[in-house]
Amino acid sequence: MTTETGRRLPRVVIVGRPNVGKSTLTNRMCGSRVSIVEPTAGVTRDRVAVPAELRTARGKRWIEVVDTGGIGIVDRDDLESLVEEQIRRAIATSDIVLWLVDAREGITPLDEEVSRRMRGIKRPLILVANKAEGRSRQWDAGEFHRFGVSDGPYAISAQNGEGLDDLYERILELLPPEDADAEPILTPVMRLAVVGQRNAGKSTFINGLAHEERMIVSEIPGTTRDSVDVLFERDGKAFVAIDTAGVRRKRSIQDAIEFYSDARSHRSMRRADVVVLLFDVTKPISGIDKDLARYCLDHHKPVILGANKWDLAVGYTPEEFRKYIDAEMPQLDFAPISFLSARDGKGIDETLDLALELFDQAQRRVSTGELNRVLQKALEGRGPSAGGHAVRIRYATQAEVRPPTFVLFVNDKNLLNKDSIRYLQNRIRDELPFPEIPVRIVLRDPAHVNEEESR
Repeated sequence: MTTETGRRLPRVVIVGRPNVGKSTLTNRMCGSRVSIVEPTAGVTRDRVAVPAELRTARGKRWIEVVDTGGIGIVDRDDLESLVEEQIRRAIATSDIVLWLVDAREGITPLDEEVSRRMRGIKRPLILVANKAEGRSRQWDAGEFHRFGVSDGPYAISAQNGEGLDDLYERILELLPPEDADAEPILTPVMRLAVVGQRNAGKSTFINGLAHEERMIVSEIPGTTRDSVDVLFERDGKAFVAIDTAGVRRKRSIQDAIEFYSDARSHRSMRRADVVVLLFDVTKPISGIDKDLARYCLDHHKPVILGANKWDLAVGYTPEEFRKYIDAEMPQLDFAPISFLSARDGKGIDETLDLALELFDQAQRRVSTGELNRVLQKALEGRGPSAGGHAVRIRYATQAEVRPPTFVLFVNDKNLLNKDSIRYLQNRIRDELPFPEIPVRIVLRDPAHVNEEESR
């Protein structure tokens, strides 16, 4: 992970066999639930990299923590080799490796196998005995001395936070000195969430943005289980691309892993600046695609309709496809379409440029005079309501950006139904510099002066 200053954060990679608590430790170190924690072995497949600020008595330091899949995983979808490759890449680019073992279970045959693999790495290696709660934790961790790792074992409880101070102190001791003149800036320029059905090509698209095999790509549906932030750079600027699990119908969710994956996908849309709704053009638009579109609109997120696998679209022109999309998802008729082939790397950079344009639109402001002129003109052409009463806008102003939010002081907001609100939103997009993004309208009237209604 690099900062906007171009400096790479020191990378601490957590490895170990399945179910020793790697994701729990990752969450503890970064202070939030970034990795799914679930008793089922092998939940984590991809590398999950997040910034974390370690605080100790000797000071504080920003690092990058990388959660990895379990070494020796038996994957139910036979993706073991792909998971192992992700682990190998993580170790190869690390500054420090934390080898996690389970103090409760003691040494297992798979720990012995991990030990053999750890002997060849040329990185500082710290042995960490997790799940060592209470006064007996040092005793429980003692048997792991037989692995011959000179640094450790450090007895900790990632769940409860016990023993972490000593571990953090040791990590800071092993890191190279920090350049005091180069303060890292961790805030990216833009967060781009990539959502869609299973096998729409989301992970392939993310790898194309990162110019690196960060995400496992497989023909097996549901390969990506977690929402993974991938930091990458373009033209000296930092961006975050959020890969998400393929969304399924609620009735099709089979277990806790899929439940958490679905929840994380929706959370990723909420925290994104721009959403790419990616779909396979060789398949019809589904109810899931429409639900995702509706969710983005409900949260006023700029959306790019990513027509992936366009190289396989036979007999379609872009104009015809636009008509098809508008017929299937008329609520997004203003959203731009990006035609791409993620597998071949075509259209990826253009999609990022388009996302930046939408991000720019979402931050624009217009003058109060210009806004009132557009809205008054729109109402003049609309006519009175069904009851014969005319809506009057006494005053309108732009209150916020991201999303552009317009507060309208009217004589009676009950005279404006959803169709009327949509009509005003379209007029704002047509005549003001927000042509391809959702805009939010808040109504106020004298009878509801202390209330806000967002439609």
